[in-house]
Amino acid sequence: MNHSIYSADRATHLKIVVVALVAAVAVTGLSISARLSTSDDGYTQTAHVIKAGKPVTVTSSNTSMVR
Repeated sequence: MNHSIYSADRATHLKIVVVALVAAVAVTGLSISARLSTSDDGYTQTAHVIKAGKPVTVTSSNTSMVR
């Protein structure tokens, strides 16, 4: 068994790549299944339209402004 990545042979590199790919597929599968199972809870996002109303003047004093 090689204890250094620099002196490892081709089979050791292949094992590392296979283990990394299996781990990546497992994490991706778990995250997709977790995402799909929570979509039925009513937390879906919807777009709300806000229409503009009358213009409003905001001041920091109590005096009224006449234009």
